[in-house]
Amino acid sequence: MLPDDWHLTEDVNDFLARAGDFLRSRPALHNTPLTDIEKLRTRETGAHSAEANLFGRLESGGEVRAIFYRRPRGDLWITPLAAEPTGALAAHLADLGHSPTGVLADHDTATAFADAWQRQTGAALNPFWRTHLYRLGTLTPPQPQAQGRGRVTGAQDHEQVVRWCREFCVVVGEQASVDLIDAGSWADSRFGDRHFTFWETPDGTPVSMAAATSIVGGMVRVDPVYTPAHLRSRGYAGAVTVEVNRAALAAGATDVVLFTDPANPTSNALYQRIGYVRLADFTGYKFSFGTPEAG
Repeated sequence: MLPDDWHLTEDVNDFLARAGDFLRSRPALHNTPLTDIEKLRTRETGAHSAEANLFGRLESGGEVRAIFYRRPRGDLWITPLAAEPTGALAAHLADLGHSPTGVLADHDTATAFADAWQRQTGAALNPFWRTHLYRLGTLTPPQPQAQGRGRVTGAQDHEQVVRWCREFCVVVGEQASVDLIDAGSWADSRFGDRHFTFWETPDGTPVSMAAATSIVGGMVRVDPVYTPAHLRSRGYAGAVTVEVNRAALAAGATDVVLFTDPANPTSNALYQRIGYVRLADFTGYKFSFGTPEAG
């Protein structure tokens, strides 16, 4: 495919008008572009755009075959793409003078782009993100269920939600999110637009938390799920995840997804027990011109 098949724009509304149907055609696989681009669209129309965003769509035979977008912080997200057009995209962006700080995609696409970008620019590659994507099949609540109940959080719970999100970020190593929370930029963090639910013991004490995105293209992503270390292995995470899934399905979601850390066999086993099926693996690389860190 020729580079001319890629159509680039900084106009999020024009991009969605032309590529929205493609994104909604596979809402589970495209879950992050759906939520990220909707957030960018809302910010542009309702507030301000801190810096230019870049959107691209690959067209062939009059149909959109793939898209990419550059996040405000400089990373690219690419939908699944074969190796040859992925390499052509890397060459095209390099020729145009674009300098993404990294790439995130399904494993094969991300790796193909990172390798091509390294050939084009000499950048060092640092793999920094590996994850499994799961899609909910048949929701199967764990038995026996942990005692207690789910409760949607309110304004009075904000401080605890923020504290637990920060603890979650420390555990998984999301320093950028910790920095935003510590700076008081909750709305700019990836948690600012989430809907949170607590699992409470019978006496009303919150013991676990899960959140979900709003429905976009029929899809809801569960993120994050967090239980403080001293309260784990009691079924609370499974109970609150089921509660959030039930609410998503009741609200009309057709696809409910979540990402998991491949290095955490406990969470992967839990989500499979309650009905999640592994859909794909995703990888992220950062680009630099120094020595790559150990991956």
